[in-house]
Amino acid sequence: MGPSYREETLRRMSESEFDLLVIGGGVVGAGVALDAVSRGLSVALVEARDWAAGTSSRSSKLIHGGLRYLEQLDFRLVREALKERGLLLSRLAPHLVRPVPFLFPLRHRLWERFYVGAGITLYDMLDGTRTLPRHRQMSRRGALAVASGLRPESLVGAIQYYDAQVDDARFTMMLARTAAQYGAAVATGARVTELVREGTRVTGARVLDAEGGHEIVVRARQVVNATGVWTDETAQMAGTQRGLRVRASKGVHILVPRDRIALDTGLILRTEKSVLFVIPWDRHWIIGTTDTDWHLGKADPVASRADITYLLDHVNEVLSTPLTCADIEGVYAGLRPLLAGDASDTAKLSREHTVARPAPGLVLVAGGKYTTYRIMAKDAVDVAVRELGGAVPASVTDRLPVLGADGFEAMWNGRSHLAARAGVDVARVERLLRRYGSAVEELLQLVEADPALGESLAGAADYLRAEAVYAASHEGALHLEDVLVRRTRISIEERDRGLSAAPEVAALIAPVLGWDDEDVQRELKRYRIMVRAEQAAERQEDDLSADEVRAKAWELSDLEPRADVVEA
Repeated sequence: MGPSYREETLRRMSESEFDLLVIGGGVVGAGVALDAVSRGLSVALVEARDWAAGTSSRSSKLIHGGLRYLEQLDFRLVREALKERGLLLSRLAPHLVRPVPFLFPLRHRLWERFYVGAGITLYDMLDGTRTLPRHRQMSRRGALAVASGLRPESLVGAIQYYDAQVDDARFTMMLARTAAQYGAAVATGARVTELVREGTRVTGARVLDAEGGHEIVVRARQVVNATGVWTDETAQMAGTQRGLRVRASKGVHILVPRDRIALDTGLILRTEKSVLFVIPWDRHWIIGTTDTDWHLGKADPVASRADITYLLDHVNEVLSTPLTCADIEGVYAGLRPLLAGDASDTAKLSREHTVARPAPGLVLVAGGKYTTYRIMAKDAVDVAVRELGGAVPASVTDRLPVLGADGFEAMWNGRSHLAARAGVDVARVERLLRRYGSAVEELLQLVEADPALGESLAGAADYLRAEAVYAASHEGALHLEDVLVRRTRISIEERDRGLSAAPEVAALIAPVLGWDDEDVQRELKRYRIMVRAEQAAERQEDDLSADEVRAKAWELSDLEPRADVVEA
C-alpha cells in the first residue's frame, strides 16, 4: 500500500462502480471491506485521515468479553465477544493478539470472593473456545507473590483470570491490507464531502483527495457508513435524521515505565464508575480508562489534568509506591461511539451495536466494541446485500486469517534462524513477529538490501529503521504522524512523545513518499505542534480549557490539523 498503489486506487475508484463503498477506516470499516470483498463483491474503502486515526488507535488495546458487562447482565454481548476473542487468538490473528493475565484484588472476605468468583466462573464458562487458562483463586500471600507492588492492606486475596491484548492501530491497518490483498480498493487521505444521490437513493460519494487536492466521485450500489462517532454527521449528508444516534464517551489512558510497578500480571480494579486496568505493554504499563461525556471536536480529543489525576488517584489506592505525574511517559485520549440512550452516565450505555438503513442505498453501523468488530462488519454487509439482488455468499471471515497469520507459528518456531539471517538478536525478531507476523519477511528483505536499516532508530531504540521505511512503502503511511503514532507507538512510548526520533523517521520515509526538504520540514513542524498542543492541553483542568488550548496552539502556527473524518 505504497504511494503508487494509492494513486492507482484513486484512479480505479473514479472510473468504476462498486458493489459497496465503505466510509471510515477504523476497525469496523476495514472489517466491512474485508467481509464484503471475501464474499466476491467489488469494494471501495475510503478514510479521511489514516487507518485507525480515530477510536481504533486509542482503545485500551484489549480483546475481551468485558467483565463489567456481566454485571450489567449483558450475557449475549459477553458470549459473543469471548467467541471472537478465541477466533482471534487461535485462527485469525495469533501474531497480533496474545493472552494476558489479570489480577482482581478482593477487599472484602467471603461475600466478595463468592460474588466476583461466580462472575469470573461464568466468564470462563461463556468462553466456549477454551483457548485461555481458567481463572484461579489466590490468597493474599499468593497474590502478593505475583503483585508485590500492591499494598498488603489493599487486598485480602485475589482472583486471577485471562484475557487478551492487541496493538489496535496495527490490527486495523492489517485488516485494510488484507482487504486490499483480496482485491478491495482502499485509500487513506480520501475524505467524503458529500453523498451522491439519485432521487432519494444514495449512489456513491464525492471524495476529496487530501494529498492531491482534487475531487472524485465514487459510485456504488450500496454505501456503508462505519464512521463511529461521526455517524450522525454522515446521516445528515443523506438528508435524513432517521437511523442511529451516537453519543461520544471519552476514554483516557496513561503509560508509565514497567519498572515503576512491581507486577508480574495485569491488574483490574473497581472504581465508583466502572473499572480501571493496568495492562502490560512491552517496557510500559498502560493505565486506563476514564469514561466521560464528550461534546467538543471529535477529530482530536484531548486529556485534561482532571483525567490524569483521576487515573493516578485510583491506581495509587493500591500501589505501595505511588505514581506521580513525573512517571508518565505517554498519554492518549479516544472517543467511544455509544448508541445514544437515556442514561445520564456514558458508563451505563450499552456497547452493543446496531445496523440501520436510513435511506435507500445507505447502511449505518454503529456502537459495539473493538473485540466484536467482525460481527458488526458481517451484520452490516448482510443488510447491504439485501438490495444487491442475486445470491451473495455468506460471510467467511470467521475462518479468514489476517495478513501475517499464515505461517506465523512456523516462523515463530524458527525465529533463531531468522535472527541469524537478519543479523539481529532473537528478542528483536520475537518483537517483529508479534507486530508483522509472517509479513516480517518483507521487512527483513529491506534489511538484507540495506544493512543500515537493521539499526535502531535514534530516540526510539525499540524500533528498527526499516520499520519506518516499511510503514511508508507497504503500510500506507502518508505522513510523519502516521508512522510515529500508529504504525509504531513511539508517540506514547517515548517520554518526549517521539520528538527525538522524528527527524530520522522523516528522513527515512521522505524518498519513499517523494518529499523534498520543504516537505520534510513541514512534516516535522506539524508533528512538533501536535505534541506541544497535546502537552499543553494535559495541563488544563477541564475538557473545555484543554480543547481551547489545543486549538490555540494550531491557530498560532501557519498550519492546520489534518481534516476531520466527514464534513457535514
